[in-house]
Amino acid sequence: MPMIKADVTVELSTEKRDVLKAEFGKAISILGKPESYLMINLCDKQDLYFAGKKLEKGAYVEVKVLGSVDSASSAKMTECICQILEKQLGIPKNAVYVSYWGTSNWGWNGGNF
Repeated sequence: MPMIKADVTVELSTEKRDVLKAEFGKAISILGKPESYLMINLCDKQDLYFAGKKLEKGAYVEVKVLGSVDSASSAKMTECICQILEKQLGIPKNAVYVSYWGTSNWGWNGGNF
């Protein structure tokens, strides 16, 4: 039921995609969600602009969950996402935006949770 979509400016090799998948899979537990339901969408080579300038290295990450996301958990999750992107892709923390979306309706397998 959780979904992480990451738009990044850099190209992702298969190996980097696998590492990000594994790292995001561990990180989702910060929000109390299981990796077993986590869907991840990695979009590389995206054009991202900040303060009117094109970012050489940057990211926009959306985290969507069933239910709500409290501010303490989202703060921890943002720190974790930024650390992952910095370590794995060299994207500085000040070039990463993370948004959180909670919903009471989430469909899967022909029905809703």
